[in-house]
Amino acid sequence: MKSVVVTGASRGIGRAIALRFAKERVHLAIACRHNSHLLHEVKKQAEELGSDCICYTGDLSSSENADSFFNKIENAYGRVDILINNAGISHVGLLNDMSDQEWHKVMSNNADSVFYCCRASLRHMLREHSGRIINISSVWGNNGASCEVAYSASKGAVNAFTKALAKEVAPNGIAVNALACGLIDTDMNNNLSDEEKQDIIQDIPIGRMGCAEEIADSVYAISLLSPYITGQIITADGGWL
Repeated sequence: MKSVVVTGASRGIGRAIALRFAKERVHLAIACRHNSHLLHEVKKQAEELGSDCICYTGDLSSSENADSFFNKIENAYGRVDILINNAGISHVGLLNDMSDQEWHKVMSNNADSVFYCCRASLRHMLREHSGRIINISSVWGNNGASCEVAYSASKGAVNAFTKALAKEVAPNGIAVNALACGLIDTDMNNNLSDEEKQDIIQDIPIGRMGCAEEIADSVYAISLLSPYITGQIITADGGWL
């Protein structure tokens, strides 16, 4: 039975990913920063789907918390087969209005957490000479977005991290890829008005926002690919960018 780790799993894309893997009756480990009650709801649903599940609440941009989470996983399951780094936050605003604290918060949550979780999971994957790491990124990591400089920079860092780590661990049978999402119908985009969403949708060839379940299906499909497919930034944006 595979052991699957999903961060940022209390809602949105992370929740959908966790429940998609739960359908496969896996060992599931899910984490979030502070929404413990929502995370335990996901745990309950995962168990109803036939998977066993452990939860962790804490900020994974802290190395101590990340190590604590993965120690819990090792004690429960003994291994990590698939890691999905989904935890992240956004920030909308002009760069010259952004405080030091806001900048570091975005970079830490979106990039540092990926580093700490990858480092912790590789202890297990390198031992087994197999594994899959899938980082949830954004089209803004490829193209950059006005008024989302920190978010774009953090996702650009995730993309570069993905490509570099893929080369480093490929000889060990470990594949590392990223899924760069476009406009997905989640709480993260609640800062957009309905009018703003419609303006964007007009530029998306498929003519709509994506849904979290489509991203979850894509992540599951990537997890099944041959390890020969690694170091890729796969875009899921309805043909937008």
